[in-house]
Amino acid sequence: MKGIDHLVLAGHDLDAMRDLYAWLGFTLAPRAQHPFGTGNTAIQLHGSYLELLSVTKPQDVIEPAQGQFSFSAFNRDYLARHEGFSMLVLGTGDAAAEIETWRAAGLQTYAPFDFSRMATFPDGEEKRIGFSLAYTSTPAAPWLGHFACQHHAPEYFAQPQFLTHANRAHAIRDVWITGEGALGMIDHMRIFIGADGVAQAPGRYVFDTPRGRIVLADADSFRQAFGVAPLHPNDGPHLGGFTVDCTSLDGLAGKDLASVGERLVLPPERAFETAIGFAKRG
Repeated sequence: MKGIDHLVLAGHDLDAMRDLYAWLGFTLAPRAQHPFGTGNTAIQLHGSYLELLSVTKPQDVIEPAQGQFSFSAFNRDYLARHEGFSMLVLGTGDAAAEIETWRAAGLQTYAPFDFSRMATFPDGEEKRIGFSLAYTSTPAAPWLGHFACQHHAPEYFAQPQFLTHANRAHAIRDVWITGEGALGMIDHMRIFIGADGVAQAPGRYVFDTPRGRIVLADADSFRQAFGVAPLHPNDGPHLGGFTVDCTSLDGLAGKDLASVGERLVLPPERAFETAIGFAKRG
């Protein structure tokens, strides 16, 4: 079974996204640039992270070729529709093996993709960090980006100075896939995650992973959790929102967040078209 590694949160203006998440009390790592046209900022949590992402150099976007998946082209095309939560990324120790396992189980797979970039470590030294990515997709959910990531320098995403947040954020609690057909994704997600889930409530199917929960939910179940309807009904199954576990909710005082059950929620219209929940870590 694979746990959540990171979430890709796409917007047109990376600086504006940075401003919002800083206002919410997150500590932001420095901006970074991918060699294929996208720029990002990581928000490091315990065991996972949030990736704020924009297409910053459109001339460098890699167009997909036969048998290949393009991260930058997917996010460019996603942003041509709207902003939002574009991709769910699981962790893996062997990206190539994931591809073989998925292919054998009948999932659509693509050629492995490896890349690296330079990054500044806490001691000030510039070092190269690398990634191996395993992609899959399904026509049933064309706007649900999902893949597995193998880190070759995982320590870069667990730096003490970036793990302390004013809002007391600790880890990703859950990720919500919603929209028409979301509950029809059970078999696909079972193979993708490498584990069975359970029907937790009417309209909700849950996969508990070693790092966070992945929830398939109909519109009513999503509304019960976040207080709003899924924002992009024409996308089919899509990533509608996520919840961050916090050691305390005191750091969010004065942010005018809606109280929905156990969550404090920033609605999509204030959060680049993604519902963001915060809950006290139990």
